[in-house]
Amino acid sequence: MGKASVPAGEAYTIELRRRYDAQIDDVWDAVTSPERLRRWLKPITGDLRPGGTFEFDGGEHGEILRCEPPRLLKVSWLYGPDGDAWPGTSEVEVRLAPGPNGDTEFELIHAAVVEEPLFPTYGPGAGGVGWDLALLTLARLLAGGETAGHEAVEKSPEAREFIRRSAAAWGEAHLAAGGDPEHVAAAVEATTTFYAPDPA
Repeated sequence: MGKASVPAGEAYTIELRRRYDAQIDDVWDAVTSPERLRRWLKPITGDLRPGGTFEFDGGEHGEILRCEPPRLLKVSWLYGPDGDAWPGTSEVEVRLAPGPNGDTEFELIHAAVVEEPLFPTYGPGAGGVGWDLALLTLARLLAGGETAGHEAVEKSPEAREFIRRSAAAWGEAHLAAGGDPEHVAAAVEATTTFYAPDPA
């Protein structure tokens, strides 16, 4: 479900693939409509067209680089004012393709040029676990379920086990991409603690 790659130059890439039992136009609407984005990701504001800028309630912001309905959306993705909350630059690309049975193949690629200490501390789970949680909430939205954004999901009792498994899976992807086992183990522990701190 997740894949990580080691630096190509200075960039790290995480890839997530899902299949949703929903028509491609419905999935496209869910990833581009402000009303639906707030239900599985976060509230969004901005000039939501190619060349425009956006900002999520939470500080993530960027520019809409490509928009080819209903198949491709690519944005720059920065954190905090001027991107200083997560030093470096990153881009998120969403690709959709119609499946054989009226379903939709979904792919999200997050490529980042990040500085210390983000990747060394957390590995690909830094972004991977967050996207896993968001896409879990997107799946609920597309299935017609009630959602309150993935941050609410993170606080549910079931979320701790989901986060633990997600962090471990991103650790396996990191190992497969050539990560040092000792570094990977520390990164998985740091990521798990970040997303699911000990309630005690």
